[in-house]
Amino acid sequence: MRTRRAFITLLGGAAAAWPLAARAQQTAMPVIGFLNSGQPAGRANFVAAFRRGLRELGFIEGQNIAIEYRWANDRYDRLPELAVELVRRQVDVVAAIGTAAPGLAAKAATSTIPIVFQTGSDPVSDGLVAAMNRPGGNVTGTAIFATGLEAKRLGILDEVVPKAAVIAALLNPNSAAAQTQLQDVEAAKRISGRQVRVLTAGTDHDIEVAFGTMSEERIGGLAVTSDLLFNSRLEQLVAFANRHSLPAIYSQRSYALAGGLMSYGTDLADAYRQTGVYVGRILKGENPAALPVLQSTKFEFVINLKTVAALDLAIPPGVLAIADEVIE
Repeated sequence: MRTRRAFITLLGGAAAAWPLAARAQQTAMPVIGFLNSGQPAGRANFVAAFRRGLRELGFIEGQNIAIEYRWANDRYDRLPELAVELVRRQVDVVAAIGTAAPGLAAKAATSTIPIVFQTGSDPVSDGLVAAMNRPGGNVTGTAIFATGLEAKRLGILDEVVPKAAVIAALLNPNSAAAQTQLQDVEAAKRISGRQVRVLTAGTDHDIEVAFGTMSEERIGGLAVTSDLLFNSRLEQLVAFANRHSLPAIYSQRSYALAGGLMSYGTDLADAYRQTGVYVGRILKGENPAALPVLQSTKFEFVINLKTVAALDLAIPPGVLAIADEVIE
């Protein structure tokens, strides 16, 4: 396995002191509230990356910090009550991760406890912060490019399966990003001139139906859009694609590690690490209002050569050359 890394860009300037010591609920061992809209299954590496970020600031779970984990298990309606639980627990910082929803739930639950969000959408338009450079209030975090990359994925797929008459894009119609993703797919379709079949799936049953449709219509390639539902079903998606001998590109490295052909997207593990770093900085006394929102510009393109061989594909040298990681 070989790896080449990109970078993450910091937006903004220095941070001021945050008077944590003045808070009555400050304890000998700080408690971090970890609020995630997804489910723990398949996210162990991301949680480990979060802890790694904390460790960079000298905080180790079980030694000098405690972490209270709350998972919504893809049920967004549970986020408000989970956020309130953490506030009642008097945690010192809330790490709100997954989409804008955990951050918004935490923000509605408290205006005093610092919040560090991680979202794939625009935090300003979502109402999380007033501005990227000077977020204000008790909230800051990381904005990752989880959407808007469908055209890039389709472009890579186009080079890998140039003879395919039709390729497909799978998206979740229930996602807040669905309309943006569809527009991105349509734009890529116009530029390439390739016939792209858009299929939707919002449930496990829908996923099975979509793959049945792809098999019946002899689809030659598949681009899976970035979505929390798909990410929590990544093994199912990879198994379906490989069973149907369907070359596919996904949004996260986790898919390629699970046997998916290719992935292109934001380095989520690094985003989790950076979230941990920000939580650590706040625990050390920095003010979230003065910590600029980070914008992740670190992307990964991963190719699984075992799956390449299983699908009897020939990856063009130009595509292989730009891969950040090749699983052999």
